[in-house]
Amino acid sequence: MNTFVVANPNKCIGCRSCEIACAVAHLGTSVATAGAVSAPFQPRLALVKTPMVTMPIQCRQCEDAPCANVCPVKAISHQGDRIIVDTEICIGCKTCMLACPLGAMDMVEEYTDGEKVYQDGLKVSLGEEGTEKEKVVAHKCDLCKDRPGGPACLEVCVAKAFVLVQPQSMDTSIKQRRAASVLEIARSR
Repeated sequence: MNTFVVANPNKCIGCRSCEIACAVAHLGTSVATAGAVSAPFQPRLALVKTPMVTMPIQCRQCEDAPCANVCPVKAISHQGDRIIVDTEICIGCKTCMLACPLGAMDMVEEYTDGEKVYQDGLKVSLGEEGTEKEKVVAHKCDLCKDRPGGPACLEVCVAKAFVLVQPQSMDTSIKQRRAASVLEIARSR
């Protein structure tokens, strides 16, 4: 079973600190100085606000990941206890977005060292001349794979709305629910 993060909509206050922490955690640079960051704001989760509920939506690291199953170039794979996108292989076909049952997959312009990456040989026509075409790649929660402290969203949430669900805790929870079900059935006899 894969590790994943889930948010409790009854606790979420919609402050968007999770989105900011996520984007900053993946920048690979300090944001201590205003105006020093040239890469765009690209969180790997999306806060959804409706009149009834507010909750961040992010990848659940599916066991039989539909996004990975449909990727024609195998840019999405199972690594360790998570599903990872290899942006160097991704061709930006958007098939993964269509396959994701949660809407947790997004497409973003790729940046390397704060510089926009362009596609080799592909231009966008603007009259007689063309301009280089940005490379667009799949983008989703990776559980802050390169961050020693784990997912940044968990750390910054003032409402403590996030829970990191790990395989061992899930197994324990399932066993406890089964035992509770058996006891409930036995009491009802």
